[in-house]
Amino acid sequence: MATKRDYYEVLGVDRSASDEEIKRAFRKLAFKYHPDRNREDGAEEKFKEINEAYEVLSDPEKRASYDRWGHVGAEGFGRGFGRGFGDFDIFRGFGDIFDAFFGGTATATRRGPQRGADLRYDLTISFEEAVFGCEKEIEVRRIENCSRCHGVGSAPGSQPSRCPECNGTGQVRRVQRSAFGRFVNVTTCSRCRGDGRIITDPCPQCRGTGQEERTRRIVVDIPAGVDDGSQIRLSGEGNAGSRGGSPGNLYVALSVREHPLFKRRGDNILYDLPINFAQAALGDEVEVPTVDSPVILKIPPGTQSGKIFRLKEKGVPRLRGGGRGDQLVMIHVVTPESLNEEQRRLFKQLAKTLGQATMPKEQKGLFHKLKDVFDSMT
Repeated sequence: MATKRDYYEVLGVDRSASDEEIKRAFRKLAFKYHPDRNREDGAEEKFKEINEAYEVLSDPEKRASYDRWGHVGAEGFGRGFGRGFGDFDIFRGFGDIFDAFFGGTATATRRGPQRGADLRYDLTISFEEAVFGCEKEIEVRRIENCSRCHGVGSAPGSQPSRCPECNGTGQVRRVQRSAFGRFVNVTTCSRCRGDGRIITDPCPQCRGTGQEERTRRIVVDIPAGVDDGSQIRLSGEGNAGSRGGSPGNLYVALSVREHPLFKRRGDNILYDLPINFAQAALGDEVEVPTVDSPVILKIPPGTQSGKIFRLKEKGVPRLRGGGRGDQLVMIHVVTPESLNEEQRRLFKQLAKTLGQATMPKEQKGLFHKLKDVFDSMT
């Protein structure tokens, strides 16, 4: 039979250690070697050894006997570790382990106030509404406290009574003995479901639940600059809580419809502006739509397809930081798919002069004629 190690050595404390120092050392080691966390060989045996040492050193009488007689003195209180589980309350022996891992004991607790569930509402808005913000009225079906009994559950004029099963504690405690010792089992009362009270005269409107389902109209303030996928939280507009708990929240999930002209990139708005060859070569002044009102954009001569012009402060308001983004106008030079006889003649005449490095007066004249022709077609 293997010789047992000194309990103080097992916990790594001095023989003069205080109860708090012993408890602190035990928690640290139990957390390190618990079989659910440590899968190394020997961790389980180490964990049992730590628990055995703490079982003795945490009890003043056992510790005094151990200090005087060693392991023989500790075992005099029972048959080996934990008194052979002879009178061992399992929740007392492992209570500190539950404290170490979960911050509490392994017992059922009476059900207290329960927060209400959160709700979600999907709302679709237009591109302009997302840019400038708006107010929307929505209808929400939610759980509220009963308007007749005000959430109590009992008929007006009556009150819930104490549960006879748990005597109002909300818990049922049962002690069982077995060959391994005494086990204490604490469960939530099945009759009152942990409330400690039972409804003897239920409210006829909510049938004793204390809650009812109702439809509410709620105004949602949508700030300027929201984007597709944004979410607005309305605190306290979700389902009502139970047993005096706070209500949940309502989350409004936004979906923004596509715009026929504009696309959004962050706080900027993209617009694709088609122009013809003559406008690109000679330059022009073109009216460009924005989310505010149309503006005149000056296109310089020689503008290439893909060129981007920036219209300052014509984009989306920034949700944070203030100001607005810009509108980015991308030039798209359109190649005509079909030409009439006049256009074909002018293009052929123009093609003879395009190889020159600079644009002579003859080319400019041809481009102007082409521009006039294109303008007459629009």
